[in-house]
Amino acid sequence: MKYAIIETGGKQYKVAEGDVLQVERLKAAVGDVVEIDRVVAIGGEEALLAGTPYLENARVKAEVVSMDRDKKIIVFKKKRRKGYRKKQGHRQHRTGLKIVQIAS
Repeated sequence: MKYAIIETGGKQYKVAEGDVLQVERLKAAVGDVVEIDRVVAIGGEEALLAGTPYLENARVKAEVVSMDRDKKIIVFKKKRRKGYRKKQGHRQHRTGLKIVQIAS
């Protein structure tokens, strides 16, 4: 099984063809095919290929399947004995990707 370790949105993900994953928001529409060129490593049947820091000429093609938002988290700040309390909610934007091809 061929897999790749990619970097997007400041995080690294281990992906294989056919995988569906949620990443930080990308500037693309649903149905678009995006090409991720920040490939850290490719492994599988052959020996592991690792980049320094990225592999040259390695690409991962993925199709955008969804654009949505994560569940809400509560951010609560407080300073004791000062009467300072601040409550905020936050929903992170997410992009759903389906891995189509891993090319080295």
